[in-house]
Amino acid sequence: MQARTVTAMQLPELTNPNQMQGFLGELRDCTRISRPRIVIDCSQVRRMDQAVLLLLLSCLEEAMKKNGDVKLAAVPAEGRAVLESTGAARVFKTFDTVVEAVDSFRTPLPGWDSQPWTSGGMLEAPADAA
Repeated sequence: MQARTVTAMQLPELTNPNQMQGFLGELRDCTRISRPRIVIDCSQVRRMDQAVLLLLLSCLEEAMKKNGDVKLAAVPAEGRAVLESTGAARVFKTFDTVVEAVDSFRTPLPGWDSQPWTSGGMLEAPADAA
């Protein structure tokens, strides 16, 4: 049985468009597989402005092109308020911790196979996990 990968990425505090494009490029590298599963750790984001929100939506779009998903973890209270006020909270599943977000991929969604997962380096499930 082949393990499914969950990639956890740290979203740094982004201060310019070049940094945002760099992050999106890193994410695109993770979406080269079918059905990418990506967790974005937002704990370092101090300001969830329009540019960051558009970046997150672009990340989700890239994953969805390959029938994948992006989940957000550790979104600060201000960021959660922005997600709610813009309606983006209906698009993203958010979790308090990276571990919870990664674990949420273990429960198969309709149309997804129920193979065990491993992460992209941050967390790893036992080889026999279901």
